[in-house]
Amino acid sequence: MVALSGGVDSAVALMRLVEAGVPVQAMFMKNWEEDDQGGYCAAAEDFADAQRVCDRLGIPLHAVNCSDAYWNDVFVRFIRGLEGGLTPNPDVLCNRKVKFSAFAEHARRLGAERIATGHYARVEQAGDGPRLFKGADPAKDQSYFLHALDRTQLGQAVFPLGDLHKREVRAIARRAGLAPHDKRDSTGLCFVGERRFAPFLARFVTESPGPIETGTGVRVGEHRGLAFFTIGQRKGLGIGGRHDGAQAPWYVAAKDHARNALIVVQGHDHPALLSRRLRVRDVRWIAGAAPPLPLRCHAKIRYRQADQACTVRPGEDGDALDLRFEQPQWAAAPGQYAVLYDGDECLGGGVIESAGDKPPAGASRGA
Repeated sequence: MVALSGGVDSAVALMRLVEAGVPVQAMFMKNWEEDDQGGYCAAAEDFADAQRVCDRLGIPLHAVNCSDAYWNDVFVRFIRGLEGGLTPNPDVLCNRKVKFSAFAEHARRLGAERIATGHYARVEQAGDGPRLFKGADPAKDQSYFLHALDRTQLGQAVFPLGDLHKREVRAIARRAGLAPHDKRDSTGLCFVGERRFAPFLARFVTESPGPIETGTGVRVGEHRGLAFFTIGQRKGLGIGGRHDGAQAPWYVAAKDHARNALIVVQGHDHPALLSRRLRVRDVRWIAGAAPPLPLRCHAKIRYRQADQACTVRPGEDGDALDLRFEQPQWAAAPGQYAVLYDGDECLGGGVIESAGDKPPAGASRGA
C-alpha cells in the first residue's frame, strides 16, 4: 500500500512499484479536520491530484481518516511540549504514530503486507533485522524523521525514492505525464499545512506575557508567551537597536520558566547560543538495543544539518545519553531530536533534554 499524498514524491514512488510489477494499491490519508476551507490544508485538492495519478496508472485508490490518531498522538503532544518550554518536532511522531501505525493498520486490514511512502531514505534487510540509511540525495534525505520507527515498522517499510535525487523524481513524473510533476513541495507543520504559525498557535496555547531580558537581566521588551519562541529564534522578537554599545541582531538564548522571562543575546555566534554537550532522552535504536558505549559517530541536532562528529556516552542516571561534540553546536533546542549516524547508516536518536558545557567566546560553531 502506497501512502499517496497528491504530491510528486509519492506519485513517483507508486509508479516505480507499478513498473516493477509489484502488486500495489494506494491510499490517501487525511489527518487534519479543521480549516480545509481556509486554503491551508487543501485536502480536497490533494485527494483530486492523488486520484488523477491512480487513474493514470490504473491503480485503485482508498481513503482513510487518521485525524483522531494525529490529534491524540501527535498534535496534543506537540502543544504540550510547547507549553512545557520545548521545541517539539511533530514529523518524527507523525511517522511513528500515524503513517507507520494508524495508516499501516488500516492498510493491513485491506490486505497490504508492506507500506511504501515517498520518503528519501533507504532500508536494507540484514541478518539481524532492518537497517536504515540516508537517501541518495543529501539535500532531501529524510532518515532524520524516520529514526524513531521500531524494527517491525521499518521491516515493513518500502522507500522507492531512496536511490533518486529530487530533480530525477520531477523529471520522471514529467516524462510520465503525472499531474503533480511541478507541484510545489509542502512545507509547514506536518499535515496541518502552511499558515502563519503564531496566529494558528494562539488558538491552542494561552498567551502569557512576560519580560524579554538580556543575559545580564536588563529588560528590553515583552513577549506574548514562552511557547511562541524557540532557542535561536531571531525574527518576531519585537526588539531592536543598540545595547551596551553593540549593534547586532537579537537571538533567543534561553527561557526562564520560573520568572516567565525570555532571555536574548546579541550576535549570531554569542557564546550563550553554543554548546558542546547535549543530554538526550527517550532514545530509540534502530537495532533495538544500544551499541557498545562510548561510541564515536556523527549526529544531527536539526534536519538538514551537516553531520557533526561526537562521542556518545551513557547518561549519569543510565536513562539518557550524553553527547559531546568536537565543534560547538549552535542553538540546540530542547525538544528537538539528536539523530545518530555511522556514515550513511542511521543508528537511532532521541530527544534533546538540555545543553551544557558552553565553549569559550570566539569558538567556531557547528553548522
